Amino acid sequence: MRTLLRRGFTMIELVLVIVILGIVSSIGAEIIANVYEGYILQRAQHRASIKTELAAIQIANRLAYAIPGTVVRRVGKTGGAQDINEAPLGDPNVLQWVGADADSFKAIAAAGAGGNTLLPGWSGFCDINPSNTASISTPGSNLGLVNTIKGNLGLSSAPEIYFPTEDGLRSYTATLTAPSTIGLGTMNLSPDGTRKIAEHYKLATSSYALEAAANGDLRLYYDFTPQRGVAIGGKSELLLRNVSTFQMRGDGQTIRFKICVDEDIGEATPITICKEKAVF
Repeated sequence: MRTLLRRGFTMIELVLVIVILGIVSSIGAEIIANVYEGYILQRAQHRASIKTELAAIQIANRLAYAIPGTVVRRVGKTGGAQDINEAPLGDPNVLQWVGADADSFKAIAAAGAGGNTLLPGWSGFCDINPSNTASISTPGSNLGLVNTIKGNLGLSSAPEIYFPTEDGLRSYTATLTAPSTIGLGTMNLSPDGTRKIAEHYKLATSSYALEAAANGDLRLYYDFTPQRGVAIGGKSELLLRNVSTFQMRGDGQTIRFKICVDEDIGEATPITICKEKAVF
């Protein structure tokens, strides 16, 4: 009985196969690692970009209603208020302004009992002739709607009315009286022996402030006295985390701000995304 002998792999051939497989696997592992690292990097950039853009849009939308002459910046919440158009002192991290009441200005409702005329809460127009040192007449306004919206939003500060005059911006605390005749609202003003009014005005029910805290949180403060440079208080909401840079500057009627956000990717150096916007 004959035994058939079959030739197998030599040791050299086995070693060569193992070496080739090792080279191929190392190349493949490096490619996979690079693809995964690229995915992690792109995901971090995308997430940081989306979050920063959304926060910047919210800020820009609110700053669009800032009353000119009320925008200031501070170094810390308790630092002295400095006009946004001046050269910055120190390293300001707080932007503060008085915002015109856009909710009541855009909203419309029927004014007066049984009225069928749709009017905004405040029209922005002051009738100089019937107005006096104690109150002003604002045709085309449904001031009761202002109080309703203010209550619905949970705002507690007294309204402030702003007039641009030849001597600069003038503001007075106002008490809103719902019109007895459709469209003829009346505002009672705070006492002031040097009061000056103009044909156009803006109504404000809150101040606003943005603070970039040391822990990286960017917070929005609202529902505090709508007067220029007052102490920051009221309520606050978190807009953005991991903020590394928050800068602002003014150029006439234009406000520019820049936000940079860090996104952790598990390495020593995080991804940083910056957004800059100009509000006119």
